[in-house]
Amino acid sequence: MPRPAAALLSLLALSPALAACGGPVEVDVPSMTDADRATCDAFTADLPDTLAEQERVEIDPADAPAAAFGDPAVVVRCGVAEPEDFDLASSCELANGVGWFIPVEQYDDQGLDLTITAAGYRPRVEVVVPADYRPSGGAAVMSALAPLVEEHLTLVEACD
Repeated sequence: MPRPAAALLSLLALSPALAACGGPVEVDVPSMTDADRATCDAFTADLPDTLAEQERVEIDPADAPAAAFGDPAVVVRCGVAEPEDFDLASSCELANGVGWFIPVEQYDDQGLDLTITAAGYRPRVEVVVPADYRPSGGAAVMSALAPLVEEHLTLVEACD
């Protein structure tokens, strides 16, 4: 077989592997004050290299107060708005002293992505855990992030 044909076949064999690498995970950057941005930058700088047994991956924009782990990505964002269905009567899951709000419809439906928010803290942290990592991924994320939430963010109202 001529060299160009062999090179083409080698490239085609690699195509599925290359296609699996979809590039950086795109994240939305919430609008926030300079003080909140500084707090969020410190929080995200201290995030671990792995979360829910997933390795940290690149994000876009690279300087966002966020991080992503694995494929599909567990996405951590800081500085998010209060969840729409959160209020003073909402119940939260307590993990290592931090209350995390989970929308009611996501508790029992293991097929849904899980959106957990440290809603009682400012600025707020939100983590989206893909359904692929349920049922244990959400608990792992809440437990791992709780010390960083307590270290960097301000408790405004307890969510428990």
